[in-house]
Amino acid sequence: MSNLEKIIRIKTVLARTGLSRSTLYRKIAEGTFPCQVKISIHGAGWRESSVNRWIADPIGFREDQLGQNS
Repeated sequence: MSNLEKIIRIKTVLARTGLSRSTLYRKIAEGTFPCQVKISIHGAGWRESSVNRWIADPIGFREDQLGQNS
C-alpha cells in the first residue's frame, strides 16, 4: 500500500462534508476541522485522511488529535 497522502481541494471538501465555505473556515479557526495544507504559492488543499476522520466523527474531531493518530 502506498504511503502517499491524497490532497483534495475545497470543492471536493465542501461536497463531501455538506458544509458551506464560511462554516468550513469558521470550523478551521475553532480547531474543529482539519487545517489546510499549502501545495503551491496560490493553492491549498486538505489531507483526504483528515477530512475522512472528520466525516466519521464531526462532533468529536479536534485538530490536536492529528499528532496522536500519526
